[in-house]
Amino acid sequence: MEIQATAYLKSKKDQSIRRFHPWVFSGAVKKWEGEPTDGTMVAVRANKGGLLGYGYYQANSSICIRMLQFGEEEIQGDYWRTPLQQAFERRQKLGLTDNPNTNMYRLVFAEGDALPGLIIDVYNNHAVIQCYAFATYQISEAVAAALQELYQNQLKSCYVKLPDHLKAQHNIENYYVFGDQAQTQAQEHGTQYQINWEEGQKTGFFIDQRENRKLLGSLSKGKKVLNTFCYTGGFSLEAIKGGATEVHSLDSSQTALDELQENLKLNGLEQSNHKTIKADATDYIKSMQTDYDIIVLDPPAFAKSISARHKAIQGYKRLNSQAMEHIKPGGMIFTFSCSQVVDKYLFHSTILAAAINSGRKVKVLHQLHQPADHPYSIYHPEGEYLKGLVIQVM
Repeated sequence: MEIQATAYLKSKKDQSIRRFHPWVFSGAVKKWEGEPTDGTMVAVRANKGGLLGYGYYQANSSICIRMLQFGEEEIQGDYWRTPLQQAFERRQKLGLTDNPNTNMYRLVFAEGDALPGLIIDVYNNHAVIQCYAFATYQISEAVAAALQELYQNQLKSCYVKLPDHLKAQHNIENYYVFGDQAQTQAQEHGTQYQINWEEGQKTGFFIDQRENRKLLGSLSKGKKVLNTFCYTGGFSLEAIKGGATEVHSLDSSQTALDELQENLKLNGLEQSNHKTIKADATDYIKSMQTDYDIIVLDPPAFAKSISARHKAIQGYKRLNSQAMEHIKPGGMIFTFSCSQVVDKYLFHSTILAAAINSGRKVKVLHQLHQPADHPYSIYHPEGEYLKGLVIQVM
């Protein structure tokens, strides 16, 4: 494979790479030998010239190199093929690749599967490739062909989905490598969902809450449940199936609430004791009655950068404090953060601050996280992005 440029790191900035952390920040580079362009392969060397490995260059990003291979072995042109095969085998061992009860899962989770910048989700024999870097966009067609081999030509479509900044920077658009079906029905623990990868958020669904939704269902019998930031209703459906006496689903998006209604119909639950509420979650919780047994707080990422972290922490604190103040005594709160820049220790500290502010006694019942098809390298703690707690408020 052609190496377009070489990055020499500043003194002592090689330590994280030697510990297999996959990111090189632009401030760590002392000098470039050659001129890298977005998406090209580069070598990474220590201050005194020792070869540390190879990665792809990402322009206009504080993370300027994402490492693909560590050490002195020469990188191959199809560097992605072995990690892709390993990712598939990992999901096979998890019982996900041939599971009629759960046929939507994450096949590739970026750095967690040694393919930084690449997400692949599978929905009932439809693959969605999400590229967060130009380098991954450049290999998307080859990856799609390899996927079809792995799935023995059973995939019905493969859609490549791009973030807005990548579209604007390179004048490219989302596209189908093969097939043209925009949506399908897929199952999670036997619950049916309508998935639309063209119009839906992320790849069409938030697969990462699968096991946490199942836990909520197991605790919902006889309970009144409020699901805030409900999106298309995953937690709501599991609560209804788990025997909740009443479920309220709240979101500020009418489109999400309409899709929730479709998912209720899909599962024969449209006549259940369920109500949708179009409102701002913080405003609603502030003035609601104290008769909910369970409240789900699963907001979008409040912080997508370090600079936004303080404001995000205040948002999490305020939201959780109000929920603690208004929940029925003995009630439970499922509370989450999916902000990568808010680690689990900071999140737990924020929930502690909210508890102190509420003046109520609070117990931690469960610590929640992303499922096994969202693995993260122990050398890359940033990959553990989903944090959650089930707390009981007395």
